[in-house]
Amino acid sequence: MRSMNSTGLVLAALTATLAALVFPIWTYHDRSGTGLARLEAGTVTTRWGPLSAADRDFVVRVRLAGLWELPAGEQAVQRAPTPAVAKAGEHLMEGHTFLDARVREVAQRLGMEIPADPNEQQQRWLGELTAASGEVYARKFANILRMAHGKVFAVVAQIRHTTRNSLVRELADDANTTVLDHITMLERTGLVDFDAIATEEADGAAAPPTGPPPPSAPPALSPPPAGTAEPAPSFSLPPPATLPEKPEKPEKPQKPQKPDT
Repeated sequence: MRSMNSTGLVLAALTATLAALVFPIWTYHDRSGTGLARLEAGTVTTRWGPLSAADRDFVVRVRLAGLWELPAGEQAVQRAPTPAVAKAGEHLMEGHTFLDARVREVAQRLGMEIPADPNEQQQRWLGELTAASGEVYARKFANILRMAHGKVFAVVAQIRHTTRNSLVRELADDANTTVLDHITMLERTGLVDFDAIATEEADGAAAPPTGPPPPSAPPALSPPPAGTAEPAPSFSLPPPATLPEKPEKPEKPQKPQKPDT
């Protein structure tokens, strides 16, 4: 009886030891649900570094942006309801002509297929712009395109931060410069509704950010009398820096004069 009990204890101990050794191996081997596993699952190897699914999605987005924003810019130049709208349209045409050539080059080198037509949402935007006129058209042009560029701008920053592919990184650099220029020109029309942009982004956010407490309200200032210019603020300047005196250069010895013959 004692021998059987001892044998049972030994077997139980061996089983526990084996389980302790196998369990960590199984735990660390099964990583199918981790972010790294999902990243690697959609990644292919290229000469220019790993190309992830997010990288490929970015290339497609850049192509799609040009497919509808280029004709939108041409339309703005043709209608030209205001000089600022016409100028923004020119920047859209120039920027997306350049960027579309770049994205087609990158896609060809990576062996990617890219779309040839705008998607349904972009076609609806173009239709909405085509149906509008006058002041309504100008506001729709500025706000639809500004909203679209803002969303792409965030994607560009994320890809530029995370991509491991040098071709995609270079394309993100070009896209960043182009999209920021277009955002600036659209805002210069004076028609962008920033409250609508902030509201839409807030509705789509998971949780509002918490920041430092708001500043106390500044005291109310009475406006200056009509016809008087508001004085410019004055600031005390730091004392001028004293430079060390330069040492005097020693005089060059004069060459001896030759005696007259």
